Amino acid sequence: MRTDRSLVLGSSDESVPGTADQLRALVATRRGEQLAQGLDPEDLAEQLREALDGFAALRMHYQAGIEEVRTKVDILRQEFEQIHDYSPIEHVRTRLKSTESLLTKALRTCDELSLPAIRRQILDIAGIRITCSFVSDVYWIAQMLERQPDLTVLQVKDYIAEPKANGYRSLHLIVQVPVFLSTHTEHVPVELQIRTIAMDFWASVEHKLKYKYDAEIPEHLLGELDDAARLATELDERMGRLREEIRPMPDGAENEEHDDGQAAGPVDVDGAVDVDGDEHGVSSEDGDASKPDDATASGSAASLRFI
Repeated sequence: MRTDRSLVLGSSDESVPGTADQLRALVATRRGEQLAQGLDPEDLAEQLREALDGFAALRMHYQAGIEEVRTKVDILRQEFEQIHDYSPIEHVRTRLKSTESLLTKALRTCDELSLPAIRRQILDIAGIRITCSFVSDVYWIAQMLERQPDLTVLQVKDYIAEPKANGYRSLHLIVQVPVFLSTHTEHVPVELQIRTIAMDFWASVEHKLKYKYDAEIPEHLLGELDDAARLATELDERMGRLREEIRPMPDGAENEEHDDGQAAGPVDVDGAVDVDGDEHGVSSEDGDASKPDDATASGSAASLRFI
């Protein structure tokens, strides 16, 4: 009989696909095992209630984390629109991973299906995507957020400097933000994806094709995606060279120039803690569509640069 009253459903080495039916089957199996071990049914029911309450609290904490970081982004956006007459932030979308998606990933990646393991090993429960016009704006936004004293950068993955093999480009940050509750403070990780409009357009099309073909995109369409990724990169470069015709960098921003007209300047994330995680879609500006967990990230950057 368990003495800590925490409910652990199983370990990730069991071949459980993660569907709702499989999850119910796993719960039923664990219930049968615990009853066979002499656990009182009322005690088991209480453990299940506590697990459900804990899961609801977890989702509330991560939703609050989204709202904390979203507020910071919105304040920056309002400042630029009202004071500088230009905002590097075009669109902001948020996503709280659905219950089914979260449990599916937990079954696939966590060493056990428990709330502590989920908190420790899944870092993209809360997500925010920021879309901007220029590549230089991507790093500029990251720099502004990194400078905020109550945000801790845990992880940086720069798929702009080093695109994925399929052509995917974006800057990914995992930041940790404090959420102040009535009795304590929760430190919640939030995944930030910052990308240009061209990058976002390519990723959206690629996602729709993956969904249509169940992740098995035909070869001729993969070739089209490769070409589109190259053209999107070229478009970003050309737009970067036109950037100064649209707006100058405001006072106080790093503005050393590369030959291609993109601004250059470091984003100090030398203290970033490298933690395991993978690339996930962030969606829902006003809705709640989500991109599947389809790619594993590799490596993390020690510093960012305007490029």
